[in-house]
Amino acid sequence: MTELPVTLADVRDAARRIAGAAHRTPVVRSRTLDAMVGAEVFLKCENLQRVGAFKFRGAYNAVSRLTPEQLAKGVAAYSSGNHAQAVALAARELGSTAVIVMPEDTPRSKLDAVAGYGAEIVTYDRYTGDREAIGRRLAAERGRALIPPYEHPHVIAGQGTAALELIEEVGDLGALVVPVGGGGLIAGCATAAKGLAAAIRVIGVEPADGDDTRRSLRAGHRVSIAVPRTIADGQMATIPGELTFSVNRRLVDEVVLVDDEEIRAALRWVFDRLKLVLEPSGATGVAALLSGRVRPVPARIGVILSGGNVGWRRFAELVTA
Repeated sequence: MTELPVTLADVRDAARRIAGAAHRTPVVRSRTLDAMVGAEVFLKCENLQRVGAFKFRGAYNAVSRLTPEQLAKGVAAYSSGNHAQAVALAARELGSTAVIVMPEDTPRSKLDAVAGYGAEIVTYDRYTGDREAIGRRLAAERGRALIPPYEHPHVIAGQGTAALELIEEVGDLGALVVPVGGGGLIAGCATAAKGLAAAIRVIGVEPADGDDTRRSLRAGHRVSIAVPRTIADGQMATIPGELTFSVNRRLVDEVVLVDDEEIRAALRWVFDRLKLVLEPSGATGVAALLSGRVRPVPARIGVILSGGNVGWRRFAELVTA
């Protein structure tokens, strides 16, 4: 069996590198949620991370490793929003510049945030354009380092620090529930979690219409789907990353699905009971618990609340629909 591209040692090294730059986000408990689920539930609040999502962890870990010469030339990235903000902020913090390829229909709050961090934005049509090709071309033409949203070992290792922190704080868990888009977050978290306790179950959550990773794990190879139509805009990948899938097919135990109405219900519940604002993708883990998708239920469950980047108007639309 070939060695995995990212190890627990890499995640620990990333944790040292991002210390003082990324927030060590809080873990939230709810007795009501525990009673509803039938387990002790520990919610890792990456919605309270810098830029409002876990993405800053991986972006900072990757950008901080560039040479001074490359930082002077700048970085490039492509993203639906959270990685865009993360790379833009990491570049600014490290004295570099960023150009970001983003879908034309990215929520306005995310576009404004990326611009606010000083990045140049290049837009494209997510249903007809190839963001990876556009990003590679821009990086090559301008001599910039390309920092992809998940297909990068330093990005994956950085994302894994969320699970590392959670388990360090709360102790052993029977299961870890993680939203899945391109697969970088769950790849990093699975690396950390399984490295600390091999028996832990790592459960991914995808929107019902965006189940490329679930299909791929069942097929044993990467499967491509049409661009998902879902409110979970951070989970609209059409095919798992090659690097992330090489990790996830070994370490992820299961992927469950939640539909848009279940995601809306989770958004409402978290806001009403915990007073936290999540974006749809950030709520899919809670949606999986509330809808009974996680079976069997272990005594102690960790959930990554992956992000909270949603403007108030959009949030109001989502929870009142």
